[in-house]
Amino acid sequence: MRSLFFLLLATPLHALPEAPPAKFRAQTLDDKLGIGYGLSIADIDGDGKQDIVLVDAKETVWYKNPEWTKQRMTGSLTKQDHVCVAACDIDHDKKAEVAIGAEWNPGDTKNSGAVFTLTAPEDRTKEWSAQQQHREPTVHRMHWIKQAAGDYFLAVLPLHGCNNVNSEGDGIRFLGYQPQKDAGKEWPTFLINDQFHLAHNFDPIPWPGTAGDSMLVACKEGVHLLRKSGDAWQATRMTEKGAGEVRLGKLPNGKRMIATIEPFHGNEVAINPEAESGLWSAKRVLLDGSLAEGHALATADFLGLGYDQLIAGWRKQDKDKKVGIRMYVPTAEDGATWKLHSTVDDNTMACEDFKVADLNGDGKPDIIAAGRATKNLVVYWNERN
Repeated sequence: MRSLFFLLLATPLHALPEAPPAKFRAQTLDDKLGIGYGLSIADIDGDGKQDIVLVDAKETVWYKNPEWTKQRMTGSLTKQDHVCVAACDIDHDKKAEVAIGAEWNPGDTKNSGAVFTLTAPEDRTKEWSAQQQHREPTVHRMHWIKQAAGDYFLAVLPLHGCNNVNSEGDGIRFLGYQPQKDAGKEWPTFLINDQFHLAHNFDPIPWPGTAGDSMLVACKEGVHLLRKSGDAWQATRMTEKGAGEVRLGKLPNGKRMIATIEPFHGNEVAINPEAESGLWSAKRVLLDGSLAEGHALATADFLGLGYDQLIAGWRKQDKDKKVGIRMYVPTAEDGATWKLHSTVDDNTMACEDFKVADLNGDGKPDIIAAGRATKNLVVYWNERN
């Protein structure tokens, strides 16, 4: 009886049943990338299937679903590398529009940075034309943001503020670019926020009581929520520690969580459960502290449990001289405890970026990852029972 008593004490309250095994089958689509800076998933040619768009150092390409034939969109648009890409059907013609961030030099906070929007040819397997838009130093991440009326703008986040030194100085000019019907006309910009420093990534999300997309931004000052209020965007601090990656997710009890990799290019994977007031990081849970330059993060229900699991990827060799992707699952309903559930990739993916999407329409989310040192593009097909 005494041993049973201590066993009960050691068991988390509201513990969950053991999660079923994960099963992913890796398929390499390309093993000759330059760096594989960024990915976006969208239907490029209007055939109803999700294609893969990849921005590499000196070109932008897309891979046609389901044959995964590689199609070149652009060559090198600037002397420095390309760095980010965003693809989305913003005009509701069932074919995606594409934007690219380039002239990547994080050490130059004065003269680096370029933004291009692309115009598709009639045959979208041919090269696309590029229109340069307003440039901002150290442009680093971009997403299409859906507005309340159903239209979109392009949100572009630099890494640093203009003329900053050692991540100090003026705040980052986080800008929105308003699309124009005339392909030759420069897109007007508007300021979303200028209070962050060293902002690495952001996540477009739905938020209760807000029409259109809101955004979670991972920066030196912690994760901030940006919500549209009238004509302005309001910022609310959500977590305490600086972060490099951020995603919103769902816990087993139905509450939300903010998942992070901390700090910038960090080693720690954490979740921050929803709080009724104050910082969500008040109940921060550390899942893993052993990554080396964690650079990719996602939440999704890979196992069909009705709530999210978390995957994290890193791009430098860890203490075991390995790179890869790991999956974590909650073991308590409120997300107070988690465990490493499986290793999705064991030392073949130096993860620069990944995205999650159901590429084959079987209802199960797949993982699409691009490797920096490994120079590969891999789909991890979700083949769970």
